[in-house]
Amino acid sequence: MSEFKKVVFSGVQPTGNLHLGNYLGAIRKFVALQEGNDCIYCVVDMHALTAQLVHEDMPNQIRSIAAAFIASGIDPQRHIVFNQSAVPQHAELAWIFNCVARLGWMNRMTQFKDKAGKDREQASLGLYAYPSLMAADILVYRGTHVPVGDDQKQHLELARDIAMKFNLDYAQHIRKAGYGIDITVGNEPVHAYFPMVEPLIDGPAPRVMSLRDGTKKMSKSDPSDLSRINLMDDEDAISKKIRKAKTDPEGLPGEIDGLKGRPEADNLVGIYAALADRSKADVLAEFGGQQFSVFKPALVDLAVNVLSPITAEMRRLMSDTSHIDAILRNGGERARARAEVTMKEVRDIVGFLY
Repeated sequence: MSEFKKVVFSGVQPTGNLHLGNYLGAIRKFVALQEGNDCIYCVVDMHALTAQLVHEDMPNQIRSIAAAFIASGIDPQRHIVFNQSAVPQHAELAWIFNCVARLGWMNRMTQFKDKAGKDREQASLGLYAYPSLMAADILVYRGTHVPVGDDQKQHLELARDIAMKFNLDYAQHIRKAGYGIDITVGNEPVHAYFPMVEPLIDGPAPRVMSLRDGTKKMSKSDPSDLSRINLMDDEDAISKKIRKAKTDPEGLPGEIDGLKGRPEADNLVGIYAALADRSKADVLAEFGGQQFSVFKPALVDLAVNVLSPITAEMRRLMSDTSHIDAILRNGGERARARAEVTMKEVRDIVGFLY
């Protein structure tokens, strides 16, 4: 083996309703990556405990994410769709990575600081250590590429640090056991068991902001449902939310520079562009000079046209969950088989008897 086989991994937490930002920023990319790649898509239910320990209906939250994957076009036969807790090897490798990772590395994770807030002493150990579990999620399949947004790039760097330290610390064990391949990291030759994970950035990701405040990201946790378009929203809800979306009194500019200092206008134009798979400049060339009273109905029609088939299929899948459950079971079995290949070799490298 002269190089690691390309494997794409990504996961979505089953917390709250998936919305337009999740679809445009992540799930639509997952669908595109299926062509020519070996893809593993995970509902990361173990990570969900870091945000909220007790969930009222975790099983249906898990199913809902899987339904969104399938309804959006992910093929669970060609690729793997499963929930994280069905594969205990994730947690097993995460413990080894907890021992590899350094406290100083974890202390630099800005997301922990943001999510823990001022009273960090009350934050869970899981929230502090979850970047280590995220590294295990990827590397238990020896994943090589991860589609990421800006907020996860730091965690991917940590995954690389953990992989590198494991490779260096266990270099003799890896070579003696006959595992790993020779790679170069920077100018340094390394006999590596784990790959150096690379981010997959396919053009600028659409940054979908709140419909009520164009300076904040669209979020599942926003108390106002009017701030987001949920993937399960019907046509009336989509129309209502777009019509009520915050704007300013000016019409749409003819060029992108005219959107500066107008976050709400910029957001709606960006949503239209992403849904239509066009550039903002192209959208403004069509609607420049028009008022929002003209643009918003056009955006409603486009959003309904793109999202309605996905919503209808999600509703169908969730009305009888046996099909989704079968997909997750099958995906879990296939994921466990692949993860166990890695863990048998990792146990051998580390020196565990099994």
